Amino acid sequence: MDIDRIIEKAGGADEIAALAGVGLEAVRKWRQSRTVPTKHWPALLRVPGIELQDLTSAETPQERETDVSNSCPAGANAALVLADGTVLWGRGFGAHTDGAVGELCFSTGMTGYQETLTDPSFAGQIVTFTFPHIGNVGTNTDDNEAPKMAALGAVVKENVTAPASWRSMESLDGWLKQHGRAGISGVDTRAVTRSLRDNGPQTAVLTFPANGRIDTDSLLNRARQWPGLEGMDLAKEVTQPKRVWTEGVWESTRPTRTENRRRVVAMDYGAKDNILRCLVTAGCDVTVLPATATAEEILELKPEGVFLSNGPGDPAATGTYAVPAIKSVLDANVPVFGICLGHQLLAQALGGKTYKLDRGHRGANQPVKDIESGRVEITSQNHGFAVDEKSLPADVKVTHVSLFDGSNEGIASTTKDAFSVQYHPEASPGPSDSFYLFERFVAVMDRRAANSTNAGA
Repeated sequence: MDIDRIIEKAGGADEIAALAGVGLEAVRKWRQSRTVPTKHWPALLRVPGIELQDLTSAETPQERETDVSNSCPAGANAALVLADGTVLWGRGFGAHTDGAVGELCFSTGMTGYQETLTDPSFAGQIVTFTFPHIGNVGTNTDDNEAPKMAALGAVVKENVTAPASWRSMESLDGWLKQHGRAGISGVDTRAVTRSLRDNGPQTAVLTFPANGRIDTDSLLNRARQWPGLEGMDLAKEVTQPKRVWTEGVWESTRPTRTENRRRVVAMDYGAKDNILRCLVTAGCDVTVLPATATAEEILELKPEGVFLSNGPGDPAATGTYAVPAIKSVLDANVPVFGICLGHQLLAQALGGKTYKLDRGHRGANQPVKDIESGRVEITSQNHGFAVDEKSLPADVKVTHVSLFDGSNEGIASTTKDAFSVQYHPEASPGPSDSFYLFERFVAVMDRRAANSTNAGA
């Protein structure tokens, strides 16, 4: 019996996970490898309709490997090998690679491929673009969100054409070569997206070898041995050294505030540059500290507020060193604002927990509802983990919710000046639906400053 039929017989992914005493991530890996580990067979055999012969005859990894071919089709010089045994052939571009292994995901944004590829939150991931015309406007130094490309590679449908934009300084092909990353074109990205949508993220290997030799059996083995993002701390790999940020938003519907600027420490767990620009425009003097900065190093700067940035990897893993620092900042009664990974870390510091989503949210068209105002924001998102609302203590309220799948999109403490959102307000898909969050953060610090002045009068 096929693994999907076994899961269906058990009542779905949630039911089979509970029955076997595992998480949904384990069920996703069963689908990926097309088999259920033998240690879970006794539990599944209690399900009516599932018999031993179904489990033993389920498609095994070895059987899946018969679908894998080492024969490179004419015209192809690159391949994308998925852990479920699927091999997608195509044309490589960018830098040659013998195989970049990571989590394959898709992004629904129609623009901003350079911003996506340099967003540190995509570290450890290979990005499939659902929009077919990637590379058509080239690349430039202004559109980078970090100094180097964070994503492991790019999967696109159409061949990359010559740039057609006055802003272009380099073709996407040349830009990828500069960053030592590869792309693959000619792939049926709609089929990839459907697979990821229905079955969750897949582990994959993107290869574009200089010698043209592609060993798919070896690549398949690498894909199946990769442990996945769960439990992986990637913030340390993408964070930058201490620095001062002074640049504001290039073109804003609001003028940059120049009076009564507030001292803010921004924790860099993989911060996008445009977040820092938004903080400056809203009225902050920003000092950026690396992810591993201690509470003492943060508070030594006497911040009026602390910002927690976005970033890649498992928030529980990053939280081992980040959460204690955040707790100390909260205990010091300093206002806190978090985005994406920063949202998840703040939730942990306030007593909550996080979990891995079956399907992540990635793209510039995600609807989010502000519960208090009832307003719906069109947001940009990039995350594979989420805050577990059921784990939140009584003094933390839910402020935003996803209208895509109902998952948490925002929280606020009722006893401290601390709030956060899961989405990216700086990405401006609205285009300015969510800029109020930066202004809210500054307003909290303004109120604190005014109260301090009045108390001293």
